[in-house]
Amino acid sequence: MTTEAKQKTVEGSVPVANGVAESSSSKPMIRIIMADSQAIYRVGMRKVFAAEIDIQVVAQVDSLANLQTSIPHHPADVLVMEGNLLAGKANAIPDILRHAPELKIIVQATSTDEAHTVELYRRGVRGIIPRSISPDLLVKCVRKIAAGETWIDNQSVTWVIEAYRTQASALTSPKNQPRLSPKELAIINCITQGKRNKEIAYQLGTSEQVIKNYLRKIYDKLGVSDRLELALYCLHHQIHTKGLEADPRASIEASLGETAKL
Repeated sequence: MTTEAKQKTVEGSVPVANGVAESSSSKPMIRIIMADSQAIYRVGMRKVFAAEIDIQVVAQVDSLANLQTSIPHHPADVLVMEGNLLAGKANAIPDILRHAPELKIIVQATSTDEAHTVELYRRGVRGIIPRSISPDLLVKCVRKIAAGETWIDNQSVTWVIEAYRTQASALTSPKNQPRLSPKELAIINCITQGKRNKEIAYQLGTSEQVIKNYLRKIYDKLGVSDRLELALYCLHHQIHTKGLEADPRASIEASLGETAKL
């Protein structure tokens, strides 16, 4: 290998003890799997990501079957996948997350509609982007989602909110709401404000595991299944605690990023 080639190999990254490169800017490396049936898109995205020192493509596949085979052998932080690979496979997203719970999924869609968008977010997708997305926005989306955020546009937020409000209307009648303890109400207060389990535990002077246990009890009492349903249920049924002045839209957006966690 020539001196010039060696310089190109190490430029922008340094080796670490476990063999995973870390960018020279000290940002943690974002590992990506690309799943796309069209080679031209895989080539294009790979070129886009190759220009970023903190992003590394660890695998690329052309089918859902190959993706499921690849995931155990290529630990990754973000999966960027073609929406058409999910056609007719309703359980594909839950199956992927069951095998890789920490993997954050971005779906590239040729078109979007209300029902499909809501279903994707409910099943655990962290972002939905168009196939025509610009390189700069694609990189920004990957970084935001890798950091734990949710990538969602205004139209999709509206669809998700309306879908959960409709569902909330069919849940327990306010007249028959179960009794909630002061601690449960305090936790609900925090959830509606979009706080994470760690933040709630710190505020209430307890552990994160205790908060998770309380959340399971609250979910059972109110007949909801996740943080987003809980936030919408409480807003719909006006379960407010003293001092709670949360903007519903902000609360829902904040809760979206935590729906996969208890």
